[in-house]
This record gives sequence, structure tokens and C-alpha cells, in this order.
Amino acid sequence: MNLALMLPMSAFALAASISPGPVNLVCLSSGTRYPLSKGLVFVTGATLGFVALFIAVGLGLYSLLAVVPGLQEALRWAGVAFLLYLSVRLARDDGRLPEGGSHEAPGFMTGALMQWLNPKAWLASASGIGAYTSGSDPQQVIIFALLYLPICWLSLGSWVYAGAFLRRYVHRPVVLAAVNRTLAVLLAASCVYLLIG
Repeated sequence: MNLALMLPMSAFALAASISPGPVNLVCLSSGTRYPLSKGLVFVTGATLGFVALFIAVGLGLYSLLAVVPGLQEALRWAGVAFLLYLSVRLARDDGRLPEGGSHEAPGFMTGALMQWLNPKAWLASASGIGAYTSGSDPQQVIIFALLYLPICWLSLGSWVYAGAFLRRYVHRPVVLAAVNRTLAVLLAASCVYLLIG
């Protein structure tokens, strides 16, 4: 594969990964609430989960949604339920930083699962593969996925760092609670996209 195709693939991966979506909002919230290391564990799970989804879609999983009755609807409702669960957790947050209770931080598996339930991830996978690869060439899908890997990780990581920056300069729990409630509303609002999409 030549450089002329890898550059637009990389630009697409950057635009899809860094633009706001449910996973990015959880990254931002994690940065405001937990140590960077906890946020980056979530980022790693989300990145690897997305790359696995991307490869699966590239190898034909997306066409399975059209063939198996009810699968797309089940995926949609699972996504709504998961996002609402995360929204409630954010909304109930009081803005106080945890003292050793970091077990509540969204972890690796949450990040990976969230990508598989995220319509933005499915859309980014299907549209990117459709635009930049030939359906009959798995090598192109793998190369695209390898480009996505560092771009996605760095993009999501930047949202965690933005949250950590915010936490560093906003020390009042009431302000952090307001930020988390705003993020909870945005996350819940993203469910509307799932229901009408």
C-alpha cells in the first residue's frame, strides 16, 4: 500500500477518533475524576476494542447485521442501556476525588465493550473501510487498523489529559460535580442518536 493512501486513512482515523462521542466523554470524565493511569487503562481497552471491531467489520461482520434478524436492534438497545448506566454513574458523582476507592474507575473491559456498543465506532469502521479499502483485500483492512491503533489511543488519551487539566485547575467538588453532570446529560443525549439512527 502506498503512502498516498495511508495519509488519507490516517486523517480519517484522526477525525473519527478525536471528535466527540460517548467514549470521548467517558475519557474526559475519567480524567477529571481518577488518576491518569486509570484513565489510560480505559483508553487502552477502548482502543483495542475499537481495532478488534474495525477488523471484524472489515472482514464482514457488518454484513451479518443485515442478515440476522433483530441483531441490529438488540445491539442498539444494549448500547442505550450501557450509555444510560454510565450516565447515571456520572450524574450521581459528587465531585470529590476518590481516596483509594479507584475500583469505580471505568476499566479496560468497560472501554472495549463500550466500543462494540457505540454506534459511532460501527459507523467509523464501516465508512472508513468502505471508503479506503477494497472489500476483497484483508491486508488493506489490517494496515488501516494498524494506522488506527496509535491514532485512536493518542486521540482518546488527549481527552483524559484534558480532564486531568481541568481537575488540576478546578479544585472545588461542586464545579467538578457540575462538569460530570453536564457530561452525564451529553452521554444520555447520545442515546437519542441510537434510538433514531
